[in-house]
Amino acid sequence: MITPEWEQRLAEAWASLDGSPEDEFLGRIERLVAELPPGDPAGLFERACSLDSTGHSDLAVPLYERALRAGLTGIRRRRAVIQMASSLRNLGDSPRSVRLLTEELAAPSDELDDAVKTVLALALTDVGREREAVSIAIGALAAHLPRYQRSMAAYARLLVEPRQDRREVVGPAPEAPQA
Repeated sequence: MITPEWEQRLAEAWASLDGSPEDEFLGRIERLVAELPPGDPAGLFERACSLDSTGHSDLAVPLYERALRAGLTGIRRRRAVIQMASSLRNLGDSPRSVRLLTEELAAPSDELDDAVKTVLALALTDVGREREAVSIAIGALAAHLPRYQRSMAAYARLLVEPRQDRREVVGPAPEAPQA
């Protein structure tokens, strides 16, 4: 059963990733997962993440798939989709990555929305849909700009929508301040 104490030990294991030999890190994750019931979706997910983070995307993808089929929920479910899509892209299956992430855009909004869009933009580039990729990336970035959000969001839309006069979309340019 996942407890706050288990989650804390998991966080400590993840914090050791960069300072541990690969086999030591993977063993630490495996020991934590072994405390969960066999086939536990969170355990499958954490194993997939550990393999993915150590360069074994080919081994991670089937575990992400199993975790999702086993009913992975919450933020781990969304992370699994994003991470699996990224791994699929790295393994040369960008079309599948695009399909997964396009479906994920319809999921309820959360703090991972921009991660979905970022990986989707990369995958779209791989399949030759560069304008759409740039549109998604600029649209995601626009929300974080201190100014120009409205204009940048409109420009992002213009990359993929039928041509319109720029002034119709973003409005007239602001007047320069008088000296």
